[in-house]
Amino acid sequence: MRIVTLMENMQGSGNLSCEHGLSFYVETPKHKLLIDAGATAQFADNAEALGIDLGAVDLAILSHGHYDHGGGLVAFAERNTHALIYAQEGARGDFYHQKDGALRYIGLSEATKQLTQMAWLEGDRRIDDEISLFTGVTGRRCWPDGNRELVRSDSGQVVQDDFSHEQYLVLFCEGKKILISGCAHNGILNILDRYRELYGGEPDLVISGFHMQKKQGLTEQDVLEIHTTARELAGMSTRFYTGHCTGIEAFNIMKGIMDEQLHYVHCGDVIQL
Repeated sequence: MRIVTLMENMQGSGNLSCEHGLSFYVETPKHKLLIDAGATAQFADNAEALGIDLGAVDLAILSHGHYDHGGGLVAFAERNTHALIYAQEGARGDFYHQKDGALRYIGLSEATKQLTQMAWLEGDRRIDDEISLFTGVTGRRCWPDGNRELVRSDSGQVVQDDFSHEQYLVLFCEGKKILISGCAHNGILNILDRYRELYGGEPDLVISGFHMQKKQGLTEQDVLEIHTTARELAGMSTRFYTGHCTGIEAFNIMKGIMDEQLHYVHCGDVIQL
């Protein structure tokens, strides 16, 4: 099994493109998967440069309804006309970043929402013995403060996004359990709480952004919650890989606590299991 980072905010080895977005290619014994598709078609260019055939992907997963994870799905569908793209029904909503009273649309394009390959789900789904998707995260422990600027339209009213459109992938391969999240808007601790409810124990590997980055810098409360999160994760036997919305400042704080238990993924990085 191998997991390849097709898109992330930071350039890694080689001459790959980078952007504010996230995308992974995953090979399991039975499947070739695409997890998210970055903000643009650049993830597909990176896949080609890495010798990865997106046309051979048999199943795709969209973690949530934001453009920086689903913006490249139209480009994917142009290269692959058969793979279903699993997303939560709520991911086709209208999502915005709200700052100083101004709204900026950050949801999926209409072209993405209209793709015939989209398989809209409502809640958890076990796809086969290797692949499971779950939702239903309601906890609010160390809920990322940056979420407060993220809203959605509900019957013409702007309301706080509750990220019920976010879903999480669990892979069962070769005796190991791998949890992959996009941004962990619902908070990685709460996601892991829900994981334990559904599957028991701890995953062997977690790949996820932690949504801790803030353009205006971290507050004292942010730093406290980052420390709290890192200390709890350090008490687990799980290995963690992060990037994208975690932010370098938060990553360095967590790395100081978690050491070799935490790693940063860059474009082109490969996790081999």
